[in-house]
Amino acid sequence: MSSREVVTLNVGGVRFVTRPCTLLQFPESRLARMLGGDDPEFKLVNGEFFVDRDGALFSYIMDFLRTLQVSLPADFSDFQRLRREAEFYELYPLAELLGQEHLLRPRLEILEVRFFLHEMQAFFRIFGSCSSTVEMLAEQITVLTGQRPGQGWSSPFPSQKPLIPLPLERPSHHDLVFQCGTDCSAGDQFVARYVSIKPDSRMLINGTNVLGLLIDMLLKDGFRLISTRTASSDEKVECYSFERTRRPASLSIAPNQHPGSSGTGQAGRSQVQKGK
Repeated sequence: MSSREVVTLNVGGVRFVTRPCTLLQFPESRLARMLGGDDPEFKLVNGEFFVDRDGALFSYIMDFLRTLQVSLPADFSDFQRLRREAEFYELYPLAELLGQEHLLRPRLEILEVRFFLHEMQAFFRIFGSCSSTVEMLAEQITVLTGQRPGQGWSSPFPSQKPLIPLPLERPSHHDLVFQCGTDCSAGDQFVARYVSIKPDSRMLINGTNVLGLLIDMLLKDGFRLISTRTASSDEKVECYSFERTRRPASLSIAPNQHPGSSGTGQAGRSQVQKGK
């Protein structure tokens, strides 16, 4: 084993400097054998280990050795070539992770906001293809209710009485329903529902204002408005459709696939888990 504190590799003309312990993460790999001088594919030239392979792809291999995770750019497409490089270095756990290509590719996420005005009330329904995004929105949106004098919703300020939070309706993991505005109660009192959307601290009662704040938040979160339409001509339900590209998930080796364990390259031998 090399006694060097740092090791320099020249991979196809691209230099990498790292510690020996990083290259020894998988003791049965060719990189580990290289340090012991036991692999003729690696030539020691002027104090650097040279191998005639793809240097650009090797940067992802180094990242995996340092983090034990595969995290690729959204526009990455050379999965087969990178997997071939992993197999060349006999880093079979990495090769098996790269076999989960469908988890590493970017995915298109769709979100739909339906908005309906009826007298002094506004009704919202949000549907999302990704349940985690809908869950995040449910945590950001708060509905509060209370009684106020009969002024309609012309006044944007709630009464001095304490407001009571109302739970959002969750018909499924992929959608949520809420409303704002006022409706008549006994006498001259109105039941008012206000909406607050974090991180904005305002409590809004006007449905059009809530819609504008919601759209602004989605655009800031990377969504793109792709269409608007009237979903129901009778009730005039407005439908706003958004999309965004979700970054690929990071994959890491599972706890039972310790770096020091044997890598035989058999398909399906190791398990993978999504990185948080």
